[in-house]
Amino acid sequence: MIRTSNPTMKDKVFASVSGTGEMTLNGTLAKTGILLLLLTATSVYGWMAQNIGLLWLGFIGGLVLAVVTAFKPQWSPVTAPLYALFEGLAIGSISVYYAVAMAKTQYAGAVPLAILGTLGVLGVMLLLYVTRIIKVNQTFMAVVVGATLAIGLTYLVTIIGSMFIPGMRGLPIYQSGPIGIGFSAIVIVVAALNLALDFKTIEDGIRGKAPKFMEWYAGFGLLVTLVWLYLEILRLLSKLADRR
Repeated sequence: MIRTSNPTMKDKVFASVSGTGEMTLNGTLAKTGILLLLLTATSVYGWMAQNIGLLWLGFIGGLVLAVVTAFKPQWSPVTAPLYALFEGLAIGSISVYYAVAMAKTQYAGAVPLAILGTLGVLGVMLLLYVTRIIKVNQTFMAVVVGATLAIGLTYLVTIIGSMFIPGMRGLPIYQSGPIGIGFSAIVIVVAALNLALDFKTIEDGIRGKAPKFMEWYAGFGLLVTLVWLYLEILRLLSKLADRR
């Protein structure tokens, strides 16, 4: 069984659901494209509105919908588009913050650069996967899953710890020094490798004739990874800008 570190793309989810129709590649691509368009639309709105309230609305709404979708895949035709809309508000608002912070540096175009970087990584990983240059075997999966869990635990501990210990957010991994930049680079690589796991899970879902509504769920899972990748690229660019 294929195991992916993206909790929304666990293959056991694909194997445990039932419904009408069959999941197809074209259908999955179409649904993913729709979700990306919805996220882009609200991201633009969040960018133009520059309202901190939209950031929290998008973050909380997106988190709730992500959890609901993860536990109720059959609701994904409704919850996945809603997730994309809410997440777009958060992404647009966060992007404004980074754009302002780096406005007077050589990384003034960090937001479009991060967007292009995210799309570029997606294209490269898809090519590497399709040509089988990257082979998603048990060793590959174990390494990526372990690295992702370690990163997630690190973020969780520092976020919770910062509520009680003010200096937690000042750890080297969050600074613009070599350790911080190296950490961000590693996280980006791990996020990119997660795309290969997602592609494999989708491929197995199609081969296993998963229900039609899982196309929405698969698109949602890819969107989660892409949002993570985009934010990490922005974080890296911000650290690089601080060094200048």
